[in-house]
Amino acid sequence: MRVAQLAKAAAVSSETVRHYTDLGLLRPTRDPHNGYQQYSSTDLQRLRFVARARRLGFSLKDSQHILASADKGNAPCSEVRDLLSERLSALQAHIEECQRLAQVMQQAFAQWADKGECAPDGQAICRLIEEFEADAGERRPATPCPAH
Repeated sequence: MRVAQLAKAAAVSSETVRHYTDLGLLRPTRDPHNGYQQYSSTDLQRLRFVARARRLGFSLKDSQHILASADKGNAPCSEVRDLLSERLSALQAHIEECQRLAQVMQQAFAQWADKGECAPDGQAICRLIEEFEADAGERRPATPCPAH
């Protein structure tokens, strides 16, 4: 198979095939008659594997490592479980941080609902942010906009 045929069979772009080839994830041979890269059914299997791994949150570097381990005859499944566990923990922490940030943003909207617009005056750039109270320990008295 050539690049376009492999890409179509795996439902990815030709650029993806070329990129993965450059990274060593795919191992085409050269056609001695025309110099074109020829991909095998093994390359298709590897390409589909990498696509599935990406959907599971694995990086291309992870895929390189997993494929290298498999190429050496090692069973990479326990390593895959460990990596997935790490990725899942990191993702859950990221989700919690995003939820916390969403709450802070909602709090900001509520605090800013009745505040007017102020132009930078040398004392403040944007009073909405500078006077924002993310928690009770940060409370500062609000300063009114200077008279224009």
